Amino acid sequence: MTNRRVRVRFAPSPTGALHIGGVRTALYNYLFARQNDGDFLLRIEDTDSNRFVPGAEEYIVESFKWLGLSFDEGVGVGGKNGPYRQSERRDIYKQYVNILLESNKAYIAFDTPEELEKKRTEIANFQYDASTRMKMRNSLTLSKEDVSALIASGTNYVVRFKIEPGEEIHVNDLIRGEVVINSSILDDKVLYKSADELPTYHLANIVDDHLMDISHVIRGEEWLPSAPLHVLLYRAFGWENTMPAFAHLPLLLKPEGNGKLSKRDGDRLGFPVFPLEWHDPKSGEVSSGYRESGYLPEAVVNFLALLGWNPGNDQELMSLEELTRLFSLEHCSKSGAKFDYKKGIWFNHEYILMKPDEEIAKLFVPVLEEHGVDAPFDKVITVVGMMKNRVSFVRELWDAASFFFVAPLAYDEKTVQKRWKEDSSQCMTELMQVLAGIDDFGIENQEKIVMDWIASKGYHTGNIMNAFRLTLVGEGKGPHMFDISWLLGKEETLSRMQRAIEILK
Repeated sequence: MTNRRVRVRFAPSPTGALHIGGVRTALYNYLFARQNDGDFLLRIEDTDSNRFVPGAEEYIVESFKWLGLSFDEGVGVGGKNGPYRQSERRDIYKQYVNILLESNKAYIAFDTPEELEKKRTEIANFQYDASTRMKMRNSLTLSKEDVSALIASGTNYVVRFKIEPGEEIHVNDLIRGEVVINSSILDDKVLYKSADELPTYHLANIVDDHLMDISHVIRGEEWLPSAPLHVLLYRAFGWENTMPAFAHLPLLLKPEGNGKLSKRDGDRLGFPVFPLEWHDPKSGEVSSGYRESGYLPEAVVNFLALLGWNPGNDQELMSLEELTRLFSLEHCSKSGAKFDYKKGIWFNHEYILMKPDEEIAKLFVPVLEEHGVDAPFDKVITVVGMMKNRVSFVRELWDAASFFFVAPLAYDEKTVQKRWKEDSSQCMTELMQVLAGIDDFGIENQEKIVMDWIASKGYHTGNIMNAFRLTLVGEGKGPHMFDISWLLGKEETLSRMQRAIEILK
């Protein structure tokens, strides 16, 4: 076991948008595989045909492509262990169903939903197990002839796992330590349904993990109750020596209050819970995604990595390479992690600051085009360099910096009342003359000449500069004043000043 190659899998069901909790599970699998020079597989668990949603599989693949988490094997990649969609593996599962039936580890049950419901009303806390199975309609209570006749007539049936009571099942979890469950509390889980000739999650999951030589199963805490059943299935097949190590990750919790993070929390508080925007083909509902909301994929990965894991120090900003180097299951928390969506916004801001101005400028160009602006790319880069420290999302650059591209059409009333004095028109007219006489309109030269002029006139520096800003920006915001006038250029600066003087006086 110690020399076994690390092979992990992410196995989502195509039943809708991929929840951000699932993304975190995939990320931890990815980091564990990469750190151990192992393999990361994508398997689609589509055995529940009733819940299948068109487009969900493509959405899952696109999500990981955007996040930069690449698979070594699986759907969309290929590999020697395919097919990787469970719906395409039904013949394989049928073989293993027969093995369990022939070894008396499973049995066929014909109980209808109505019959099961009737038992639930008759028996308090009813579950299909060793204490009730002999009262039901199955191959343990019917003759072989009756069973064969029912199957031959096309009667729907399920195959249930036969769990013997009173056995202590030990699950060694890499995060939670040893978990011990008594088999008496488990029910005889359905492993296969004749109606669609497909296995349930429990059987398909075990068979695939075994055949694909999965070494570690890293999954959400919600699957912990299934682990004892999976241990029993490995034993039933005689696969104890190839059983994967289990690690059950803590839940992602609501930002406020108690309970598991849900889409309703995101809708209520205004943050996405899906990696990409999702268009529900059934309801037509559109749900926001991190990509479309303006988050950078690196920021999302970094943010998610620290929800339930820490590197053992105070470091927060880590590249995917650093996360891979530092990640360990030993540092994963046993308790749930509050989904601090505001921290996610902070991460996005920090990654905008870290990225080259040119890269952010490329992301900003489509925003400018939406507002009808076609600006020289060099100017866009310069604006980004001046203004990106003021935003958390690229789209916010428009509100922060639109004045660099479009002259103000109106002037903020509060700023006018506060900053435009009785002599502002006269002072701005004089300043226009000073600026018009400057040949070198560079930042430093402008500043020296204007400051010398203010001093020679005995004007109040704040009053002059605040009025100057109002004429160029339309309100009291923006970076250093001479950065603005330099980037606008002499002609545009003087034009804006003239217009403001005419309107505001």
